[in-house]
Amino acid sequence: MPETTPTLLRRVRPGLLAALLCLPAAAALAQATAPSAAAAPPAAEAPDIVTYGGREDVVALADAIAERRQLDRTWVRETLAQSRFIPSVARYIMPPPAGSAKNWAAYRARFVEPRRLRAGVAFWEANERWLSQAEAAFGVPASVVVGIIGVETLYGQHMGNFRVLDALATLSFDFPPGRRDRREFFRQELEQFLVLCHSEALDPLSLRGSYAGAMGMPQFMPSSWNKYAVDFDGDGHVDLHRSAADVIGSVAHYLSEFGWERGLPTHFEVAAPVEVADRAALLAPDIQPTFTAEEFAARGAGLPEAGRRHAGKLALIELQNGEAAPTYLAGTSNFYAITRYNWSSYYAMAVIDLGESVAAMRKARRSGAGPR
Repeated sequence: MPETTPTLLRRVRPGLLAALLCLPAAAALAQATAPSAAAAPPAAEAPDIVTYGGREDVVALADAIAERRQLDRTWVRETLAQSRFIPSVARYIMPPPAGSAKNWAAYRARFVEPRRLRAGVAFWEANERWLSQAEAAFGVPASVVVGIIGVETLYGQHMGNFRVLDALATLSFDFPPGRRDRREFFRQELEQFLVLCHSEALDPLSLRGSYAGAMGMPQFMPSSWNKYAVDFDGDGHVDLHRSAADVIGSVAHYLSEFGWERGLPTHFEVAAPVEVADRAALLAPDIQPTFTAEEFAARGAGLPEAGRRHAGKLALIELQNGEAAPTYLAGTSNFYAITRYNWSSYYAMAVIDLGESVAAMRKARRSGAGPR
């Protein structure tokens, strides 16, 4: 690695914490519905050109951002004046219709499939050096990093077609009614986007991403880019669109900042309690690790020997399979760390399974036993 880890970490610029729930894949992922519920990432529509220039609330926010961040007021005003309202953004941010049955097997098949596996092997082979260095620096296995990038953008093949400025402006100034109002969150992200463009000398009118403003191969929101992205290749810039090194280092750094523990498994197999009340009690905290292995046993949950020896807290994870019986597992704090990328146990397990499957295919190919 071009820099020592302490030096590299000093290059991480501070910013606001952002939940990465806003990318085209992730918004569908959090629902964990059958494949028909999540089509290919939507393309930016050609909207009626309705710019935000001249609106009093836009000008007021521009001036406030300029003052807080010591940015040129004229530049901020002129930039926001060129942002556009995108009707499709307001539609895509809405939750999907209620009643879509979750199906883990179908959900997994969307990501652990031949095209993504082949792309994952190619990405790993091309970037083995950076994956190894990221694991050494942050303790995050290469398979997990490869799994996240594969689920998020198919290794950079689907990074979003919306102008980030337009997406963030639409959700900052015209957030649609009918769900919890998140205008303030997106206004903070819009501010962080302008900070990012200024600090990295990026053109705010040219950057494209998801319908909610997530960018690059790892689909970082602007505040996460500012806070967690690292210049892993040491070239003086953080590039999450073209630098695989920066992408790999940034994903690993993000997980480490959210509590990833070196060498700890993500989960254990588990036999869920037979008694409904015991099962409900273990499921109540959702994906937050809450119970010791002894408390699992007291509630009738059966763990393998490695799980029974686990000294940390565990969460009982339920993955529904439509009309079939659910799949259960015992998630550790590392499983929880993956869900800080997207609050979904289905997402986390897809990341884990994709990364492990890519590793297995890569190993088979190297031994001459796998498909080419």
